Amino acid sequence: MIRVVLPQGLQLLAHTDAEVQLDVPAPVTLARILDRLEQCYPMLAGTVRDHVTQQRRPMVRFFANGEDWSHQSPDQQLPSNIAEGAEPLLIVGAIAGG
Repeated sequence: MIRVVLPQGLQLLAHTDAEVQLDVPAPVTLARILDRLEQCYPMLAGTVRDHVTQQRRPMVRFFANGEDWSHQSPDQQLPSNIAEGAEPLLIVGAIAGG
């Protein structure tokens, strides 16, 4: 099971806790995790990535093992400890302003 930590806004929208667990088939990639997240929580479709282009929304970031994966290919395999559920994938809402 893959562990995903959601920001509070998505938690409220999905009526879930901060961390969700998803069954994602190998190879575990960001695209596969997001596909499964949207299948399990259809109300999140379009909030993390665009409906049409499937591109990450500008104010959303992804972190694996403390590293920013926001600009990595969504088809790149995630680290093994994320794929094994030992560590969670973090979805973080970016903050902008001055």
